[in-house]
Amino acid sequence: MNRIQTKLKENKKLLSIYFTAGYPSIDDTVGIIEGLEKNGVDMIEIGLPFSDPLADGPTIQASSTQALKNGMTTEVLFDQLKDIRKTVSIPLIIMGYFNPMLQYGVEAFCKKCQDIGIDGLIIPDLPVDVYNDEYKATFEKYGLINVFLITPQTSVERINFIDSISNGFIYMVSSASVTGSSSGFGNEQMSYFERIAKMEIKNPQIIGFGISDNETFTQATQYAKGAIIGSAFIKHITEKGINKTDAFVKSILS
Repeated sequence: MNRIQTKLKENKKLLSIYFTAGYPSIDDTVGIIEGLEKNGVDMIEIGLPFSDPLADGPTIQASSTQALKNGMTTEVLFDQLKDIRKTVSIPLIIMGYFNPMLQYGVEAFCKKCQDIGIDGLIIPDLPVDVYNDEYKATFEKYGLINVFLITPQTSVERINFIDSISNGFIYMVSSASVTGSSSGFGNEQMSYFERIAKMEIKNPQIIGFGISDNETFTQATQYAKGAIIGSAFIKHITEKGINKTDAFVKSILS
């Protein structure tokens, strides 16, 4: 069983943290991953920086720009992660845009992920139909879970289709805006969480976008299996450094 599937079976609300590989410094990637696991994070999304990140807000865009300036590439990331499973056991997901994966070669990318112990991918700009028709077999060949995003605007039919071809969790975007753009959840978002929770979806949902503290984590996980934090964590390591991960995680979970 994939590590993501095993983690989803645990009787607890899950905290997943996103960070940009190669930020703040090119060699910080492994240290951040190890620090997050040590401090009780359940799952990690490793952002592969891209020059045109459509879904990302200013904080993640700035971290991606800096990571690219630092010299982060697909090859560099794979090299940094080649021994990650000697020290880290929680699920690791690479989140990135499809263009760098196409350039690398989709099958070669998936094989490399399997070799180093990556459990899944989140590719916001890979249409679900294209994935299903052209790439699903390749992902499954290498034991990778592909995680799809839904928003408040996603139709019931689309959600059911995504659910039918998923085998991990569904990434619920809390709003139709970009990452890092809101603080706290209003009635509209909470009713969206409730609406999705009432659908008979076989895959658990994890909520992302707009989660930055204990209050928003608690609100989100009232209706979902877990929550994902990205921009708030990147702001934290920008201001406090990567050695203060413990304080950040504690502030979310306590």
